[in-house]
Amino acid sequence: MNQPEQLTHDVLARVDRPLLLAPDAVLLPEGPADGHAVVVADGSFQRVGPLQELTRTHPDLDPVPLPGHLLMPGFVDAHHHLTQSFGAALAFGEPSEIFRRVWVPLEGALDEEAAYVAAKLAALEALRGGFTTVADAGTRADVDVDVVAGAARDAGIRCVLGLVRNDADGADQVDPEGAEKHLARYAGDPLIHASLAVSIPEAATEETLRRTARLAAEAGAVLQIHVNEHLAGVERSLVRHGLRPLEHLHGLGVLGPHLLAAHATLLTPRELTLLADTGTAVSYNPVASAWKGNAVAPATAMAERGIRFGLGTDGTRGDGFRLADAAEFAQRLAYGLATGDSSCGAGWTWLEHATRGGADAVGLAPRTGTIAEGLAADFLLVDTTTPELALSWDLPWELVRRGNRDQITAVFVAGRLRLWEGRPVDWDGAGLVRRAAELARTAVGGAAITRVHPTSTAARAERTARAVRSAR
Repeated sequence: MNQPEQLTHDVLARVDRPLLLAPDAVLLPEGPADGHAVVVADGSFQRVGPLQELTRTHPDLDPVPLPGHLLMPGFVDAHHHLTQSFGAALAFGEPSEIFRRVWVPLEGALDEEAAYVAAKLAALEALRGGFTTVADAGTRADVDVDVVAGAARDAGIRCVLGLVRNDADGADQVDPEGAEKHLARYAGDPLIHASLAVSIPEAATEETLRRTARLAAEAGAVLQIHVNEHLAGVERSLVRHGLRPLEHLHGLGVLGPHLLAAHATLLTPRELTLLADTGTAVSYNPVASAWKGNAVAPATAMAERGIRFGLGTDGTRGDGFRLADAAEFAQRLAYGLATGDSSCGAGWTWLEHATRGGADAVGLAPRTGTIAEGLAADFLLVDTTTPELALSWDLPWELVRRGNRDQITAVFVAGRLRLWEGRPVDWDGAGLVRRAAELARTAVGGAAITRVHPTSTAARAERTARAVRSAR
């Protein structure tokens, strides 16, 4: 067997022949399996099983030992906005519905280069955080959506790419054939998977909502809609329709396995039943709820009732381990402490929904999210010799509570090494960050962004000034 020092960029980056990877353990659906290995070829897992068995059945392959490493599925970000990365830090301390005050004007200020760089920057952050798939809910930038596809493809991340179909009140009129063209455009693309999107139910006419849902269902694609996220949106729907947003969509026939409802933080028991009965999926976005939301989605209740859901960042921060931790922690604070639920779904629940459950929610369960034969080789190599993970008693819990992106040695998407120790292996990540910093200053400076609160530094200065005035 090869020696441990062969764990190098060069060995893992080769694509000319299959790889037989032999980590200490492989994270399978049933749990960590010690002494297991995988054969990666043609972008997928050709074999998964005990190392001894694979070395016997593949005598032509030299095992690549990965001592001190766990091979696990890549994280799936079930809700992102790739072209919003220039303003990610503008969401701090802001009240809800910041899309009206920040995201719409910011994305409207992006030209083609800025949109590409913003999307690629977001993809880089996601890869660094262990995400191998992101679901982009559609850009409002006035560019061809293929700009976003190109950025994701060039970065090397798998992307469920939404095309926004807003047409209410005569705004943003959409090409009637645009949805069909978009769904056909990426057929056969190894990394880009077409999706349709409506920003919020009130942003599209009822006919467009019905038609878009029907097209998505017929094409086997996902329709992404922000649903029941903010109290103001729920109240507007009650005033206009006499129904909450999710109930309104149900009345239009929009709910179903094709729908990915983003956020879904404000749910009644009836709405939970609607989700369960229709097979609708949810993106549970705990960090976004904490940063600029009204409530925390009842994810433990969803898990108990068999509602399909994944975990999403909503562009807040691209760290899969911190997202899984936030998912559990938010449930503990919002529901567990009040009921004495000390488990809150246990560590495995959140790993499941950050990987396989997320892949299912975004419509890619037959393709990714699990270490299994025939699925895409989208995976991470995680260093388990760090102080946080070396003393292991319950690895799923430890990955949720003590894992972090610094422990990710390598990120693979579609069988190719994309990141090594946090850096892209075949493109200039540092150069992209420098260019993004330049373009972001221009875009943010030229956008009609309205922030309710000042920056933390300005807020502190104002507080100090008030104290000085009061002391006089």
